[in-house]
Amino acid sequence: MKDLPYRDNVGAVLFNHAGLVLVARRADLPNAEGAPGGWQLPQGGMDKGEDPAVAVFRELEEEIGTARAEILAEHPRWLTYDLPSDLIGKALGGRYRGQRQKWFALRFTGAEADIRLDLDPHPEFDAWRWAPLAELPALAVEFKRAIYEDLAREFARFAG
Repeated sequence: MKDLPYRDNVGAVLFNHAGLVLVARRADLPNAEGAPGGWQLPQGGMDKGEDPAVAVFRELEEEIGTARAEILAEHPRWLTYDLPSDLIGKALGGRYRGQRQKWFALRFTGAEADIRLDLDPHPEFDAWRWAPLAELPALAVEFKRAIYEDLAREFARFAG
């Protein structure tokens, strides 16, 4: 496992004007209302040489159908997580040990009707909602929980 690289990735903590955060339910975990990992923040892989600030808007467009947002802050560090051993060789195309992520806090500037999960032919999410930032760690799968805890601390100043 240690010989596998991390996959470069960006993530979006998208705040509405009330200071709530967009979380979306993974389409591959239908009806996972309470299961950790069923709800998550928009995130995705970066293209080689892609600027993270450009990539986060591309990922928003791909995953939630809109990039109507403005960057409020960039997390000062790259955050990493390792996949659990049972997912090594399966998740992330089997080529990575985990992900190295650059996270951004963004303010949503669109209307709720702009959020469209059905625009991608293979949508990653099947539902979305606004949630308090402090709820993020409880939504995360165990191996991503430390990252969501870090995000909740780092971006607390934008929460409602």
